[in-house]
Amino acid sequence: MTRKLILTALLLISATTAWAERIKDLAFVTGVRPNMLVGYGLVVGLNGSGDKTPFAEQSLKSMLNKFGIHIPPGLKTNSKNIAAVAVHAELPAFAKPGQKIDVTVSSLGNAKSLRGGTLLMTPLKGIDGNVYAIAQGNLVVSGLDASGADGSRITVNVPSVGRIPDGALVERAVPTGFERGNTITLNLRTPDFTTATRLMNAINKQFGEGTARALDADSVQVQAPRIPSQRVSFISMLENIEVDPDDGPAKVIVNSRTGTVVISKSVRVMPAAVTHGGLTVKISENNVVSQPNPFAGGNTQVTPSSAVNVEEAGDKRMFKFGPGTTLDQIVQAVNKVGVAPSDLVAILEALKQAGALQAELMII
Repeated sequence: MTRKLILTALLLISATTAWAERIKDLAFVTGVRPNMLVGYGLVVGLNGSGDKTPFAEQSLKSMLNKFGIHIPPGLKTNSKNIAAVAVHAELPAFAKPGQKIDVTVSSLGNAKSLRGGTLLMTPLKGIDGNVYAIAQGNLVVSGLDASGADGSRITVNVPSVGRIPDGALVERAVPTGFERGNTITLNLRTPDFTTATRLMNAINKQFGEGTARALDADSVQVQAPRIPSQRVSFISMLENIEVDPDDGPAKVIVNSRTGTVVISKSVRVMPAAVTHGGLTVKISENNVVSQPNPFAGGNTQVTPSSAVNVEEAGDKRMFKFGPGTTLDQIVQAVNKVGVAPSDLVAILEALKQAGALQAELMII
């Protein structure tokens, strides 16, 4: 008896325990974000697996002209060892000139593989058109492409895309506005009025009333020191405060392509009875050979014969939902009848149309 009481107490404690999250996991500081960079360049040194496109040829001629090598108009180099590529990278917040970042290199033409290639100096630009980094280096390609003289070919992964670790050198910093003003704004990764209010209350409890105020479901404004060093220390303490986020809205998400169904914790079902019967249609094709009698002068005929059989499942597939049915009860009921993902989607759609499903049904 004692063991049962202890087990019951533990279950009650675990049921009421809230999972707290750090502010750094729930929100981010406005302006402190990465920036996308992109550039166009040439990969050289390929083993005959390069481009056969006009723009790759044009890029090669343009590069050679910059080094004082002039190719007569109309003359083609027919080089198979180069590839025109797009180079993109993510410039982290607070990145300073001289720091290195990773870059990804992707073929733009019909190059079969970038394995063994070297990216020549490529400027990487931001959305404003300014150059923020310079990329160059040897590619690391995980893919493989090999072909034989008889036309046989084998491809592993994607050989037309590679990476260069620390392949770009930052040349210009992006201003973030982090050190300006006497406030900072925290933006929730998932906007929610309740979570924003709880975040505000947690900050005010830690640093004093009036330190933070919620602007809307997404933003919380916090008073912060003006001196940069003090601001860094303040945010370090701020982002480690734990907050109990609110449960998200009730949603049922259905991926119609893969049959994946995700039901959120807050989903409830009003009283309803559901029955879902299945029809099994079996179609079999047989060929009947008609052989004429000897000396009859006829021809052998092959006649197709089709048999169609329709069966309706006789097992009981009706189950009843009581008022306030929870996610666990929905899953248990569905598992008991052994429905397939497509059947579950049909049941959820019918419940939504009947007004019994208290959730947003999203089909993607």
